[in-house]
Amino acid sequence: MDTDTLLFFDQQPAALPLYEALEARILAEIQPVRIKAQKSQISFYNRHLFGCVSFLRVKKKKELPDPYLVVTFGLEHPVESPRIAVATEPYPNRWTHHLILSRPEEVDDELMAWLKEAADFSAQK
Repeated sequence: MDTDTLLFFDQQPAALPLYEALEARILAEIQPVRIKAQKSQISFYNRHLFGCVSFLRVKKKKELPDPYLVVTFGLEHPVESPRIAVATEPYPNRWTHHLILSRPEEVDDELMAWLKEAADFSAQK
């Protein structure tokens, strides 16, 4: 893990285990992946951006768990799941989904299937 990634979690260190669980599965199951840590998010790329994590407030502050991490990914269709906090269609047939992680075990097969689909969708651009 590089310095920029660690700095991203400087204000919310309790969320780091959530990210570590997600990053480990992404690197093990999706190839190729390039990771770019910035001030407001950590992005995952193949040819293009396919997902990211952030501390975006997708719900009211009192409704967010502590710790939490928002996983964002794009697909060509909306996902119908209670796990999805927000889904929007910023462009035709381009749906952005925000999911809230609060425990490392939530990085499960369902989430990874969505991220793999997002990586495939991104690679087709």
